[in-house]
Amino acid sequence: MAKKLSVKPLHDRVIVKAAAAEEKTAGGIIIPDTAKEKPQRGVVVAVGTGKKDEPMTVKVGDNVLYGKYAGTEIQIEGQDLLIMRESDLLAIV
Repeated sequence: MAKKLSVKPLHDRVIVKAAAAEEKTAGGIIIPDTAKEKPQRGVVVAVGTGKKDEPMTVKVGDNVLYGKYAGTEIQIEGQDLLIMRESDLLAIV
């Protein structure tokens, strides 16, 4: 992401840009739009300051995994993004 966001998340929240949904299966079958699963992987585009006694462990640019229903979908500067707590993140890939 070349352009910095004008929004900064508060405390232990992060903003994640979700990866594109899979278009094909491993066997080459094309998945229709109605059957695509919500992606569970993305890139961190903004990070809050953390809690008083808990600094943030993720940074901008990290590829992360998160739960299927984690976060709230938002639209900032024409981009579809997710905002969630750092505790909703499962792993840095």
